[in-house]
Amino acid sequence: MTTIDSEAADRREVILTTSRQEPALIAPLPALARPSWLKEDVWPFETFALMVDGRQIAVTDIGQGPVLLFVHTGFWSFVWRDVMSCLSDEFRCVCFDAPGTGQSDRLPLEEITLECAARALEAVVKALDLTDITLILHDLGGPSGIAGAARASDCIRGLCAVNTFGWRPTGAAFRGMLTVMGSVAMREFDALTGVLPRITAGPFGIGRHMDERSRHTFLAGIGREGIRSFHSYIGDARRSDVLYEHVWEALNGPFRQLPMMTIFGERNDPLGFQARWKQLFPDAPQTVVKDGNHFPMCDEPDLVAMSISRWHRDRICGPVERAAHWRHKEHTTR
Repeated sequence: MTTIDSEAADRREVILTTSRQEPALIAPLPALARPSWLKEDVWPFETFALMVDGRQIAVTDIGQGPVLLFVHTGFWSFVWRDVMSCLSDEFRCVCFDAPGTGQSDRLPLEEITLECAARALEAVVKALDLTDITLILHDLGGPSGIAGAARASDCIRGLCAVNTFGWRPTGAAFRGMLTVMGSVAMREFDALTGVLPRITAGPFGIGRHMDERSRHTFLAGIGREGIRSFHSYIGDARRSDVLYEHVWEALNGPFRQLPMMTIFGERNDPLGFQARWKQLFPDAPQTVVKDGNHFPMCDEPDLVAMSISRWHRDRICGPVERAAHWRHKEHTTR
């Protein structure tokens, strides 16, 4: 196990986002206006639209190189901003806002399910023609991402679990948490007060190294309906038994021999998820971000990016790809 210690409103229809410096080569999609709350210096990407199940899904696509597909289900892709910026010199970094969250279209709450998020991932892979994908999974993006990726299993080359799980929730503590956080009462209380997003925007969530404008943007991308979507996803996580069967089949089938690594915050693994991943993938390297919480990629984006890059180079790239990687690094650092 490696422990990393660092010292170191107006909502538009949304988006497939490409890097201005190195645009991805994809079929042209209609460009859409940037929401007034999303300033370019805080989220410096152009925006376009991708339709999934008749709704628009926000997707970000920056950089060039091997594909890293970042999957978070709950809040929105802003949680990946800094680590993707660190990695986009070496990798093509893709992420998306799950249906009903972030810049994606809002949905009726009865349509907010992990299966819906899984279909969105499947659609992104097909729309962008992604291959040789390494999944970077966080929170409920673990089960939804694995379920969606299993439908394109030939395209997946590696898995990285970041404070997430990939199995049916069991035990009183786990299922009890999902019951409380996914309840209508908690959902409406949080929609009224916004207390959980505000905590998440602070130093114990994503905001340890973010300035006030970045924290404000994260909150603006959630809004009252986004809070309801968040709690609805948690509620669905307690009852998605069919989806968990597909996840388990993938982890014990086509994904069984894939390279795997885990990254967890030191202070946020009360249910022992990282140890459970180690049981499933005994050879998987484990990284623990010292003093990290539920969003280690926000606590220490540079070091998390370094861990992913080294693991990808050592476990996923072949000799030819590894040589090309270092030639690219030498060229870009001159």
